[in-house]
Amino acid sequence: MTFSLSTLLLDGTATGCATIGAKTYRLADLGTPPTVAALFEDWPRWSAHLQGATPSCAAMPDGLPVLAPMQFPGKILCAGANYYDHSAEMGVQDLRKEAQRLFFFMKPPRNAVVGPGATVRMPIGTKAMDWEVELALIIGKTARNVSEADAMSHVAAYTVAIDFSARDHNRAPETFYKLDWVAGKAHDTCCPMGPRIIPASDIGDAMDLALSLSVNGETKQNARTAGMIFNIAEQIATASRIMTLDPGDVILTGTPAGVGAPKGTFLSVGDTVTATIEKIGALTVTIQPEG
Repeated sequence: MTFSLSTLLLDGTATGCATIGAKTYRLADLGTPPTVAALFEDWPRWSAHLQGATPSCAAMPDGLPVLAPMQFPGKILCAGANYYDHSAEMGVQDLRKEAQRLFFFMKPPRNAVVGPGATVRMPIGTKAMDWEVELALIIGKTARNVSEADAMSHVAAYTVAIDFSARDHNRAPETFYKLDWVAGKAHDTCCPMGPRIIPASDIGDAMDLALSLSVNGETKQNARTAGMIFNIAEQIATASRIMTLDPGDVILTGTPAGVGAPKGTFLSVGDTVTATIEKIGALTVTIQPEG
């Protein structure tokens, strides 16, 4: 690994950092913009700078609180029902790819994104808080109506994300539209990310990574990204035909089977959820009372 990015809390201030080798340094001391988000505004320049860095500055102290690595994304797009096995467990009858439609919903970046720890609050009034581990990609070059062949050149980096939702708020069976994606998916603190960001060049084939999720130590999800219905290039190409994808935007690429809804098993206050993705790391959060 050449470097990874994180944001740590130093003297009460969110501080962008890069880990190079075994030590972590302030971005500001490495000659780059001071925040992780700012790096993506000129990713080719700053990623090359960090890859070649030989720090002579002091390293950050150990044990600092870890925040979400990027404070904050521009947009967060989430691909819905994008793994074959998850679609099957949710009751989809025709699982052929040609019978599916790639769709997205959005989460509010400033309010939904949190880092690891006791950071996630139970959505107000829900009885059905559910979990979804997701590989999250970060855009590093503006994408508008790009081809699938060119799509991956717009990916700068990856991180771990968890899409928490209120399943009971998501459904609206008494209405003509049947689903309410904002009420189900856009709650404060329900998009933890981190604990670090890894450059795409260090990941290799993002379509063949192991990903898993556990609740209180019990494995609930365990799959590989190869199980996606629409691959990452297809997701970027499709999203870029709907809207411009800007540097620093994030796409959550879907979740595999093992969510709580099919079994009626949901989260409670005090539960600990750990999402792990190969080559990136583990993100652990604990559910706090609603608020």
